[in-house]
Amino acid sequence: MTAHFITAGIFRETGYSGNHPLAIARVGTVERLCSALGWIGPDRHVVEALPASRADLERFHDPAYIEAIRRAEAAGRASPEDRERHHIGTMENPIFRGLYHRAAVSVGGALLAADLAHAGAVAFHPGGGTHHGRRDRASGFCFFNDPVFAILELLDLGRRRVLYVDLDAHHGDGVEAAFADDPRVMTISVHEAGRWPFTGTLEDRVGQACNLPVPPRLNDAEFARVMAGAVFPLARGFAPDAVVITVGADALKGDPLSSLALSNTGMWDAVERLVALAPAAVVLGGGGYNPWTLGRSWAGLWARLSGQAIPERLPTEAEAVLAALDCELVEEEDRAPEWFTTIADGRNDGPVRPEVEELIAAVRAADPLEEDKTWATG
Repeated sequence: MTAHFITAGIFRETGYSGNHPLAIARVGTVERLCSALGWIGPDRHVVEALPASRADLERFHDPAYIEAIRRAEAAGRASPEDRERHHIGTMENPIFRGLYHRAAVSVGGALLAADLAHAGAVAFHPGGGTHHGRRDRASGFCFFNDPVFAILELLDLGRRRVLYVDLDAHHGDGVEAAFADDPRVMTISVHEAGRWPFTGTLEDRVGQACNLPVPPRLNDAEFARVMAGAVFPLARGFAPDAVVITVGADALKGDPLSSLALSNTGMWDAVERLVALAPAAVVLGGGGYNPWTLGRSWAGLWARLSGQAIPERLPTEAEAVLAALDCELVEEEDRAPEWFTTIADGRNDGPVRPEVEELIAAVRAADPLEEDKTWATG
């Protein structure tokens, strides 16, 4: 399957500032690592995204909300009315220069990714994954909800059954709500239990939604059990002809805004298998607030998706990319040495706790589908 790396100049800048969790180098780090390793280039795999049009955005978002973002950016602040109604201009969802363009390009990249995927490719859009955005308000650092647009575009192009799988540490609430009444879309969210936005319980199964709230410190062996025992049986039972995946790097060990403990290799294995479920695949970024674990994970994921070899030790140019990073949310003593010299993590296996088995059993009781034995043994 042909692979495309979708990006844009706006994603090479942080946009956010101060101590906001997104005021770190994210997509720019991924690009620089991939370039240093020869995995992308101006004429190799990279496709530049354009901003979505106003008409595109109004396919899902309230016109009044779209206008409020434009108005707030022009003024440099949100009015009290817009802050109250649309949740913009807050500590969580601040106003900054380039906000509207950045959010519109995120949607434009998702639309482009869907178009490329429909043509038979896997499209990787690391600047996407703003899964908390609601029709008329911002939420959880997300203004426009680009995964929703990727799904809508695939449906418009004739795909009949779109599977959305969210592997971010935080519940994919915005996407779930958008398609709660659409039988053509199944949403599966694997996220940390008891974590913001405090939704997505096991019992919350509106429409085709399935939520798998996993315990803190989830290890690779437990993640593999959840995938084999619950996610893949549900996915195969739905029989999708397109899949959209949000790959939050905040599910990795070392992220400051979650307590999960996955390795990037465990995450790559899951995404590769999900991509293989359907002839059209869109892979989006998402959360992730440790620039070292995020940069390494998404760069390595791109290598996996595009069929390129990952070295055991990084060349000097790639090490320099990681050495130049900083993050106030990650203390120096917590920065693992391997974050600066490698791409692939060692696996973080461990015992599968009873609460993980109980979660799988509860899902299987509601949907008695066959476990994926290849995952469990492979």
